[in-house]
Amino acid sequence: MSSWFTMKPPEVLSRLDTDRARGLSSGEAERRLEQYGPNRLQEAKGDSLPLRFFRQLKDPMIIVLLAAAAVSLLSSGGRDWVEALIILVIVLVNAAISISQENSAARALEALRKMSAPQARVLRDGGHTRVDAALLVPGDIILLEAGDLVPTDARILECVNLKADESAMTGESVPVSKQAVDSLPEETPLGDRRNMVIASTVITNGRATCVVTDTGMNTQVGHIARMLTDQQETDTPLQRKMGEISRILSFACLGVCAVMFGVGLLYGKGLLEMFMTAVSLAVAAIPEGLPAIVTIVLALGVQRMARYHAVVKRLPAVETLGCAGVICSDKTGTLTMNKMTVVEVWSPGQAHKTEALTLACLCNDTILSYAPDGSPHTAGDPTEVAFVEAAFKEGLDKNTLEAAMPRVAELPFESQRKLMSTVHRVDGKLRIVVKGAPDVLLSRCTHMLSGGPVPLTPARRQEAERVNADMAKRALRVLATAYRDVDRLPSGELTTENLERELTFVGLIGMIDPPREEVKQAVAACYGAGIRPVMITGDHKLTAVAIAKELNIFREGDLAITGEDLDFMSPEMLEHDVDKFSVYARVSPEHKMRIVRAWQKRGMVVAMTGDGVNDAPALKSADIGCAMGLTGTDVAKGAADMILTDDNFSTIVRAVEQGRGIYSNISKSIHYLLSCNIGEILVLFLATLFHFHQDPLTPVQLLWLNLVTDSLPALALGMEPVEHAVMEEKPRAAGESLFNRAFSLRLAWQGAMVGLLTLAAYYLGEYVLSDPTLADATANTMAFATLTFCQLVHAFDVRSEHRSLFEMGFFSNPAINKAFLAGMFLQLSVLLFPPLMGVFGVSFLSPVQWLWVLGLSLCPLLLCEGEKALRRKLRPRGGERQR
Repeated sequence: MSSWFTMKPPEVLSRLDTDRARGLSSGEAERRLEQYGPNRLQEAKGDSLPLRFFRQLKDPMIIVLLAAAAVSLLSSGGRDWVEALIILVIVLVNAAISISQENSAARALEALRKMSAPQARVLRDGGHTRVDAALLVPGDIILLEAGDLVPTDARILECVNLKADESAMTGESVPVSKQAVDSLPEETPLGDRRNMVIASTVITNGRATCVVTDTGMNTQVGHIARMLTDQQETDTPLQRKMGEISRILSFACLGVCAVMFGVGLLYGKGLLEMFMTAVSLAVAAIPEGLPAIVTIVLALGVQRMARYHAVVKRLPAVETLGCAGVICSDKTGTLTMNKMTVVEVWSPGQAHKTEALTLACLCNDTILSYAPDGSPHTAGDPTEVAFVEAAFKEGLDKNTLEAAMPRVAELPFESQRKLMSTVHRVDGKLRIVVKGAPDVLLSRCTHMLSGGPVPLTPARRQEAERVNADMAKRALRVLATAYRDVDRLPSGELTTENLERELTFVGLIGMIDPPREEVKQAVAACYGAGIRPVMITGDHKLTAVAIAKELNIFREGDLAITGEDLDFMSPEMLEHDVDKFSVYARVSPEHKMRIVRAWQKRGMVVAMTGDGVNDAPALKSADIGCAMGLTGTDVAKGAADMILTDDNFSTIVRAVEQGRGIYSNISKSIHYLLSCNIGEILVLFLATLFHFHQDPLTPVQLLWLNLVTDSLPALALGMEPVEHAVMEEKPRAAGESLFNRAFSLRLAWQGAMVGLLTLAAYYLGEYVLSDPTLADATANTMAFATLTFCQLVHAFDVRSEHRSLFEMGFFSNPAINKAFLAGMFLQLSVLLFPPLMGVFGVSFLSPVQWLWVLGLSLCPLLLCEGEKALRRKLRPRGGERQR
């Protein structure tokens, strides 16, 4: 993109080889259309459905599952088809869910294309005509007026009272005045290029003649589209942890199977027999339901978060929020209301505030209307709308005022003179009402309203200037009002010299785009949770810092920086100093992405909130992008991972709490599944190592065991209520391993506990509690029953890492109780219903044998409760209260 804003209009016209008076010829326009292409955004070619499906199979856990299923199916000659079918269904369901959550970049680009103006007024062959906006080319002379959607990036050649709403592209909260200035410095940021208009922004006032400088993908909005398509999807923390689990399980399974295979051969067992045993162990060791359970837990989290006004588009994004350490938030429309509001009115002696608002209503082009229910509706320039709404709150109706004091003449606002004037008939006389920049207006005043008109002495002028300076320091946008009563208007044309003179100063009106009321509390919650809030905005530095201070985002010792200063910082310097800055002002989309990536290189998981087109690249680049649902553009929503349907910053804090709770629940499910599987592996491994004359568990029993205990209890653990203490802890590091020392130790000893209790039941059934002729069947049945019941009971132990089950309450999670009862019913059906007993090879147990089974099955509850009590005594913890 050329720096057209640095060139004078004649140079721009010369570089583009076009004629200001005639525009391009039709033939030249066609030639340039062929050279530059149509004025539309390129559509990225999407992958085919089969390719997208096979892309889902790259997940390490899926590969391990498919390998286990294939080996099991081949080694059994096709007999163990049930296991393979279950795994295949799990893979298909996960792939379908993942595919349905994709294509966010494509939706963002589609929204960008929809923002293109359908038609444009252009000067061709010396005459004005309308053409499709897609047919515009560099060098075309276009005409713009209020209400037009700007079709391309263009250099202003001439304009009258031109204003453009650029909030979606720059974050500027009010329409920007445009001028056909000769040139601007090279380093001028996008939001300050007042001699340019930007594609996909809206003209709110005035008219202009411009020359098209860039079209299609070469425009500023095209630049954003290219950044969206160039970005690569990155794995979420949860996806990385699932990959870690897959790798650990793969190596563990191969290692154990190899040892078992070797030990069996040393004992003289057959090669095929040991191969089949090793395969059975591998299949038993793989938690087939883990991917599905994680997906379902995330889906349940999505539903829960929807009730908190957060719509999640990508399932892994739910958990990613849980480890967010930085929230980079856009200011306009996210932290603020995106609505100019009068917050202060000053008049000499504070006696004429009503008069100041009355004048601001009269010298005003806002349209005030009423809905059938009587509620007022305003339309017009945001600054003027703010005056009308402030006056309405004070009981002043613009329509009533204009009926009593009708407008008879006006001198429209011009950015050069910074004033607007209207003339009204009042009690048979004429009143000239003027509003505008305080310094300019004061220079036109000779009197001040203080009880009545009094001379504007130097002391009184200094007082007004002091108040104006004080308001400006607080980032208020200040306008002044004044008037003059005359018997008749000057003859001839009305000018600033004959109309805006000898005025009586009335007051100053300060306004700002105010912070949302709930945001300050949300920011405090962020700090309490160890999360750093950062403001990133296209607005001016003074305004941004004022809002940030009010919200406590900008605190003592923090720094603010502009995009212009960022340009002089190397990536390494920004990465080193990024934590020093709480406010980034006048930044471009590229700056926002640099800031996000600098935090990511510091090892932080970054959440980015925003609503404008200019936020889209950073939303997509962040680990979790959060778009505003009400005020957000379609582009921002398409690029984001999550949409806040109430536009409430505090919603993201609640979403973080849910994300942390969901991760905790997923960890519990993984803990439960792996500890149970370790128990199963230990039983088979020790049986082989110590040369048992039969396997304690048959393959069909292992398959049944996994179906009964690996599904419902693990899923129920994913439905645990979120503990309040999760928002009192620091966010976990994105690279933190799930298998840390404490987690691994719990897995090891609890898995060993389950396995040893099962072997104890087998030993009692084989050598102590049964008739020798029935010993093998009894031992197998007792081991089968004990292992199943141990795992069902163990699910209650995993509900909390620290808190006692008796403190939490047995009924605080109804899902776990239902899962336990369902598992008990299914297992008892196998153990007591004769037709099923034959299928699973089990025998009837005596009452004494049943008592031993039940006693051994309750041991996990007693042992785990004792271990938790010991840890609480050694390392007291508090604050884990159930919500």
